[in-house]
Amino acid sequence: MPELTVKEDENAWWFLLSKGKLVALDKGDLIPFGCISELPFPGDLTNNKRLLGKYQDQPCYLVDLPEPVDVGIGEYVGLRSLLGRIDDLLFDMAGRAFQISLFYKTHQFCGQCGQNMNPIDWEIAMKCYHCQHRAYPRVSPCIIVAIRNKKKILLALHSRHHKDNYPVYTTLAGFTEAGESLEACVEREVFEEVGLKVKNIQYVSSQPWPFPHSLMMGFIADYASGEIIVDPHELVEANWYDIDNLPLVPKHGTIARKLIEKTLKRCR
Repeated sequence: MPELTVKEDENAWWFLLSKGKLVALDKGDLIPFGCISELPFPGDLTNNKRLLGKYQDQPCYLVDLPEPVDVGIGEYVGLRSLLGRIDDLLFDMAGRAFQISLFYKTHQFCGQCGQNMNPIDWEIAMKCYHCQHRAYPRVSPCIIVAIRNKKKILLALHSRHHKDNYPVYTTLAGFTEAGESLEACVEREVFEEVGLKVKNIQYVSSQPWPFPHSLMMGFIADYASGEIIVDPHELVEANWYDIDNLPLVPKHGTIARKLIEKTLKRCR
């Protein structure tokens, strides 16, 4: 991306990242906002910056810090901790900051010839000038689906959540394979994870999911046939839950929660 000059009186959103964590304020919008002259940044902090885009018509900058420094305005937090605490579009911008930061860190060398990669000065990309290979930030398409069976919804406890103090039960999800449509992926993932067939597959919406670089495509579907047989590599358990007796489900701000709520309305 081109070298950026930030005016002293320019208001902007600042995404300060270091070692996988983001500087967040303890009040207000959580994400630092304002002009450089009003924010207590160390003098050279904003030299390593990249323009991410705009939020509420104001520029958003990524500042990638090799080591955490005391910026005097907040603390370093994980991205997940901001779910449901900031506006969805601002969260997406924070996720974009994480993904772009990760991209530059993991593409220092060419995957084709092994030579050094260099940032392109007019787009978010890295190029090897030895073999001309160019790389862009990775985006991995995934499906996520909520399944209805009359007045019940299928919810599962994933392996990565079962040791949590308050385990979260959620919908099924999985990565799309090469040469596979999204609808075919829904059918395959559901059958692989719980042994069920589904029908009436409907697309709902999508959500960037920067953990680390997924794009979640959300669907709802109806149960068609089969008995639940859990894949132990993916799930601890899966069951049909009555809509008035649900376990702990994902936070607001997640596409899983959106699909669950949409399915509950259909059940009612």
